[in-house]
Amino acid sequence: MSEDLMRAALEAAARGWHVFPLRPGTKRPALHGEAACPRTGVCASGHRKWEQRATIDPDRIRATWSRAPFNVGIATGPSGLVVVDLDMPKNNSSSDAPSGAATFAALCERAGQQVPDTYRTRTASGGEHLYFTAPDGIRLANTAGTIGELVDTRAWGGYVVAAGSRTPAGAYEALCGSVAAPLPSWLQSILEPAPRVPQAPSMAVSGQSHRYADVALTAEARNVATAQLGAREAALFRAARALGRFVAWGDLPRHVVEQALQEAGEAAGLTVAECRSTLRSALNWSITHNQGRRQAA
Repeated sequence: MSEDLMRAALEAAARGWHVFPLRPGTKRPALHGEAACPRTGVCASGHRKWEQRATIDPDRIRATWSRAPFNVGIATGPSGLVVVDLDMPKNNSSSDAPSGAATFAALCERAGQQVPDTYRTRTASGGEHLYFTAPDGIRLANTAGTIGELVDTRAWGGYVVAAGSRTPAGAYEALCGSVAAPLPSWLQSILEPAPRVPQAPSMAVSGQSHRYADVALTAEARNVATAQLGAREAALFRAARALGRFVAWGDLPRHVVEQALQEAGEAAGLTVAECRSTLRSALNWSITHNQGRRQAA
């Protein structure tokens, strides 16, 4: 078992993926936390977390995995990876709830794209991990439910369990694809942070906030209406997510945003149902995550 796990760690490192040990039989990091940091060795100048300590050094890997049958964690950010995590419904969820894989396949179809062909693993719970190389010059973070129900992503600040690792629930196994494909541009546009709202002057009054919102609504609706085939769904998603903050802040009524983006999406060629589905999920997420208005400087 230890030799198999060491081999899995070395194979991941050979791909340029930075690995670190997980506690045997679990998904939890095996490295010490900040409270227990001895401030020696790699932590001599200050505590280093698992993301900073992940490595591709074969000697360090052999030394670590020779001590115990550690499972293998891959730090996605330092590895230049974005991993799409397609989860399975929980046991206590509705029996007809779609899996993350089904939700993601439906998103791809609505975007006019095939499910990407890339390195893929099966997780211990029966879900899947789709590995992509991260785009240059953009630092993507983890997401949870941004793409859809049971569809999360791991990038900077996140990690995944590598193929070859085992837990009481089962094994992590490579399914297909020997190479991680580049992150598709349409998917990148969904995962990129929503554009920052221009900071209003510190003495801005409510009327100015509404004017910012009106300008943003016009611009986002135009972006959606002029989106090209293959990018329409992503453009609508980003627009709804960007404008949802104005709804949360009381600068725009939700029905006004929905009507404008619904019309823009249909003008771009999306169906009524496609627009409604995307708008509902993206607006709900944005409103939930933007309850507090950013304070003026």
